[in-house]
Amino acid sequence: MKSIITLPATSEALAFDGEPSAAELDAIEREMPLIRAEVELLDAQITVLDRTPSQLDARRIRRARRRVLAARRELTNRAAAGTGDAA
Repeated sequence: MKSIITLPATSEALAFDGEPSAAELDAIEREMPLIRAEVELLDAQITVLDRTPSQLDARRIRRARRRVLAARRELTNRAAAGTGDAA
């Protein structure tokens, strides 16, 4: 039977407390409009999973897709301009 050897803990591993860093929280905050738009699109798509989409449903999905694209464009433009790190 082989013995299990534990690796020494590094100071980096000990310092990790499981919480996001300030930089990670800032990145999430910058991406929040895109996250909200994607959740709205997903909600619209889930609504019509078990039925044929009506004209209102199709319009809701179309608008949600446009919001996702606009949020992605805005996030990409900010990153390209150097005002954000996300892209």
